[in-house]
Amino acid sequence: MRTVLVTGPGGAGRTTLAAATALAGARQGARALLLTTEPSACEAVLGTPLGAERPTPIAPGLHARRIDPGDRFRQEFLAFQERAGAALDLLGAAPLDEDELTELPGAEDFALLQALRAEHASDDWDLVVVDMPSAAETIRLLALPAQVRRYLRRLLPPERQAARALRPVLAQLAGVPMPAQKLYDAAGRWETELAAVQQAIDDPGTSVRLVTEAGPVAAANLRTIRAGLALHGRRTDGVVVNRLLPTGSADPFLAALSGSQQTALKALREEFPDVPVHEVPHLGRDPQGVAELDELIGGPDGGIGVPGPAAADRRDPWTVEDRLATDGILVWRVPLPGAERRGLGLVRRGDEIVVTVGRFRRIRTLPSALRRCSVSGAGLRDGVLEIRFTPDPGLWPKSD
Repeated sequence: MRTVLVTGPGGAGRTTLAAATALAGARQGARALLLTTEPSACEAVLGTPLGAERPTPIAPGLHARRIDPGDRFRQEFLAFQERAGAALDLLGAAPLDEDELTELPGAEDFALLQALRAEHASDDWDLVVVDMPSAAETIRLLALPAQVRRYLRRLLPPERQAARALRPVLAQLAGVPMPAQKLYDAAGRWETELAAVQQAIDDPGTSVRLVTEAGPVAAANLRTIRAGLALHGRRTDGVVVNRLLPTGSADPFLAALSGSQQTALKALREEFPDVPVHEVPHLGRDPQGVAELDELIGGPDGGIGVPGPAAADRRDPWTVEDRLATDGILVWRVPLPGAERRGLGLVRRGDEIVVTVGRFRRIRTLPSALRRCSVSGAGLRDGVLEIRFTPDPGLWPKSD
């Protein structure tokens, strides 16, 4: 199964191009599903209302479904309230009814991730296209499962078996039920769910597609976005340049505007030499309905380009190079295409390293070979951050 996460700067037309990408897959014979958290925009593009409970048929091979964060939030909150009923009674809390629940900020993110996990686990589709939020928010959203799992491991480490064994004794001494077991049980459920979401995001068949307009700052904007995606190991399968005007117009205004777009298009191709850049024409109107989406994708052949089957490569792109014999160091190579030295940060904290690229940050646990080494330098060359480590006897285990 292929999963394409469509994102880009705000206003570039990512909802329209997400729908067009899903339609292109269906036109090529795939069982395609479009997921969106922007029902109004997506319904306007597709020309039909979308359901939240089950996918809505749009065209042969194509279905679409809107993600309802409010419904997801209510289900999860009511389930939590039921599980925590004893503790809430102990505190004298009054339970909330379903009709007074309104989703909290962030509920949409978790609803989207849960929907992505569910469809990835199903065998119903060959292609799932997700209409994601804006690019910066998408990067943070895709990093969320790993971050939350790290927080859970730090706050509720599962290896504290001794403390867990003492809880029944503590409960008897206190005379009231101890909530710690429920806390660990909840953490276990969260870990299972987050691990499944992480598996869907990390799957070799999952990639990100960037949608942009051909403006004067398009390449610079996407450079930062690409670096943020690479920092978290996300693969970019293509750049879709939207709303391109025809060239050769006799009108001086349109000719100048088209010339500016072609200059920006050239800059984008230079910025992404290893990524397909797809051109999408300006229709002179906002596309509505399947017929007009067909115009965008170049007809049944799908000119937008849908990625084919992905190779099952789950290798970590952050690789360790052994230069001990020649230089006395180990080098951790971190691919960061689009990154610039300005805004690049590197901090080691215990057995973890914190890498910052502009406004994006990632914390990684050091591989075992590097934990007994000191950071001796780093450099960014040709889109790859090389972090140098030197063996440090002071960090080696001490014998009694």
